[in-house]
Amino acid sequence: MRNDHVTLRSTAVFDLLAPRTPAVPVKVELRYDTRDPYAVVAAFRTGRAGWVEWVYARDLLADGLLADAGDGDVRIRPSVEEPESVLIELNSPSGHAMFEASAQELADFLDRTYDVVLPGNEHLWVDVDDALTHLIPNDLA
Repeated sequence: MRNDHVTLRSTAVFDLLAPRTPAVPVKVELRYDTRDPYAVVAAFRTGRAGWVEWVYARDLLADGLLADAGDGDVRIRPSVEEPESVLIELNSPSGHAMFEASAQELADFLDRTYDVVLPGNEHLWVDVDDALTHLIPNDLA
């Protein structure tokens, strides 16, 4: 486990897509923290209500830049209509949203994460004992 933790942040604007309406720009903060080296956080600005965060695998972002990726709540794929864009689809019990984002901006952010933690080296940043301590109740007799 490494102790020199790093948090990367990048701000972007994704276009919220909806049928028969113009795209709505949404401010998004992308975060990568070496304390959770397998994940990327996308925090979406929701007006006065604050931010809504989605956490998904860094590998999902990488795969989605090249081809259709994801089977669950988060799906990412290159746009057919806009070759420079990526579509990000989010599903939850409270709704569905489709965003279009710059493939280059996402690739640049991903490259910055690779500068900090190379793919395949994520395990070097995970403290398994600490994770188990949080999962197992301390009051076991």
